[in-house]
Amino acid sequence: MKKLSLFVLGILMFSCTEKKETQDYKIELGTAAMKSKFVNDSISIWGGSITKGNDGLYHMFYSRWEKNLGWAWVTHSEIAHAVAESPFGPFKFKDVALEIRDKNLWDGLCTHNPTIHKFGNKYYLYYMGNTGDGKIYGVPGKIDLNPIHRNNQRIGVAIADSPNGPWKRFDKPIIDVSEDPNAIDALLTSNPSVTKRPDGGYLLVYKAVGKKRKGIWGGPVVHCVATSDSPTGPFVKHDKPIFLAEGHDFPAEDPFIWYEDGKYRAIVKDMHGAFTDAGRALVLFDSEDGFDWKLAKNPLVSKLEIKWEDGTLQKVAHLERPQVYLENNKPIALVCASDIKDDNGVLHSFNVQIPIKKE
Repeated sequence: MKKLSLFVLGILMFSCTEKKETQDYKIELGTAAMKSKFVNDSISIWGGSITKGNDGLYHMFYSRWEKNLGWAWVTHSEIAHAVAESPFGPFKFKDVALEIRDKNLWDGLCTHNPTIHKFGNKYYLYYMGNTGDGKIYGVPGKIDLNPIHRNNQRIGVAIADSPNGPWKRFDKPIIDVSEDPNAIDALLTSNPSVTKRPDGGYLLVYKAVGKKRKGIWGGPVVHCVATSDSPTGPFVKHDKPIFLAEGHDFPAEDPFIWYEDGKYRAIVKDMHGAFTDAGRALVLFDSEDGFDWKLAKNPLVSKLEIKWEDGTLQKVAHLERPQVYLENNKPIALVCASDIKDDNGVLHSFNVQIPIKKE
């Protein structure tokens, strides 16, 4: 009887400890090395995502476009490939993973916002693609979104046996817009994030814009969930939007999701200070099932700043497109797009890989 009581007590203590660890979960960032700043004088570099290859190298897939075009991501971005011996760099350009192709295809002129995953023995490169007239609206430094390209955004995936390619692309997106004009994703779909579900299958979160609001830009802007038995679909959409905040239109963007310690986690860009008092920042959400998301107990991941290993605290104009590099399902690095403004107000972008402190 005494042994049984001790056994029960042990279970209760373990349960309480596990519950406390889950409740106290937080993402705490370390200092970034200067080698972890991936930048180019003539190329605008934006969001990147890292995987480890069978060659022992770390492969980053990132968005880029010619700097002299201005902020032309919606028309001229392409997904490039860089390698390093560490997830913290220094990364060196290797090749273009997803090139411009037939403009009559859904992703013919632009590929952007990659997220890379290895499922089984294959690599899956999820991304946003679009096509259109290829025109840049405005002037360098003051670019207006091309509405044709913006509204043609769709979600696709490319597959390879190695992060070195070759990449097999498809003629149709895996997350297209819904035909129902009242659907929350009737105008465009973009910015995919994918994780494997613990009970099998795959969960995908994406940005969507509907047509309920009149005008070329549509609206509202929300985030949606879709599920599939396969990493390439078909995906079943769930019509309940997530990452909402009362009184805020378009509160969140750029979620990265993963599953860890019995919960789905997401790092999300807080667009307007809708979730904390830190203003525009990166915040943490969690979910028991991947469909119902709540702000985490310790929500703030980072303000618009980078702590460098030389002691410098650099204020930045943006810190977004968060991607987490995981090893054994544990966060190792936060990979972000960032930029600073020069004295003339021109943005200079880069990608940074920031260590995540281990408990």
